[in-house]
Amino acid sequence: MTFSLKNKDPKSEARVGLLATKSGEIETPVFMPVCTKGTPKGLSTNNLKDLGFDMVVANAYHLFLKPGHVNVKDYGGLHSFMDWDRSILTDSGGFQVYSLSPSAKISDDGVSFKSFLDGSVNFISPELSIEIQEYLGSDIMMIFDDCPKPDSDYSRVLESINRTKEWANRSKKARKSDSKLFGIVQGGIYEDLRKTSLDHMLEIDFDGYAIGGLGLGEGQDKTYNITEQVCTMLPKDKPRYSMGIGKPEDIINSVERGVDIFDCVVPTRNARNGTLYTKDGKINIKNSTYNMSDKLIDDDPNHPCFGYSIGYIRHLYTSKEISALSLMTMNNLYFYKQLIESIKKSIKDGKFIDFKRNFLERYQNESN
Repeated sequence: MTFSLKNKDPKSEARVGLLATKSGEIETPVFMPVCTKGTPKGLSTNNLKDLGFDMVVANAYHLFLKPGHVNVKDYGGLHSFMDWDRSILTDSGGFQVYSLSPSAKISDDGVSFKSFLDGSVNFISPELSIEIQEYLGSDIMMIFDDCPKPDSDYSRVLESINRTKEWANRSKKARKSDSKLFGIVQGGIYEDLRKTSLDHMLEIDFDGYAIGGLGLGEGQDKTYNITEQVCTMLPKDKPRYSMGIGKPEDIINSVERGVDIFDCVVPTRNARNGTLYTKDGKINIKNSTYNMSDKLIDDDPNHPCFGYSIGYIRHLYTSKEISALSLMTMNNLYFYKQLIESIKKSIKDGKFIDFKRNFLERYQNESN
């Protein structure tokens, strides 16, 4: 993997880069649809190709539990299993071990946890996490990290960054393939611990760097402050990934601070919960205002839902038709893809700040 900067906005840290993996080239900023178990919920990988996405994120924890990383390797790897010939980034599973298993026991060796599927006891170490990701055939792997709750006290977060440093060293030593490896900066809401964790990652040296532990309830201002702090100290010639950050306004504000890569369940999860993202703001399809509305979701002939009215989509949704979830998910991911394309164009044109202001004014006014 190589990463090169192509354009820089003159009034912010927003940038356009080219990220090359063994599966292809990706222009950044980039948003990765979440394919936790090897697919976006409600869609197929062919849908993602049609929408123009070049990279997705899958999860080592879930694929380890089912169908099993050995089985995926024997199948030919996750690219073959998913019928996806583009790039795949895999999360190491560290956060999911914490978030999905209250019984998880963390030690310096790794994490012991009960499967949420069948209750079986499993153990994941940094070495096994890397093995899982290499068996999956990831283009980009993440280190196994200790991600504490956002409201953890200082001593717990200090413990987590020291453990993450040790696990980062072990993750790097365990790598055997040509898959690239990103370090993860932890540290919670504490600026000094963020700096210490960042220094740890830079000392070990990775192919790219992620900001972990954000978007977990710390509040938008802290999210942006931490993002700016970390990006200011990261090398400019390596990609930066803000893990789990993905609301439209958060993407724009993070791009402004120098972030290149994003992923989030927001567009797909919110689709299933009845929210449509449109160029005129968010729509709650459950609102009776839209009953039998003949207004099109979008008048763009290239839109995947072109021709369908909001009233029709509402009818499908309230009738619990599966097609409603697919159409709404396609709509939301299309919105995100167009948002990213607009961001990149504004950076190339040297007009990112103007774009940000105009987009947020329209988006927030129409959404309220």
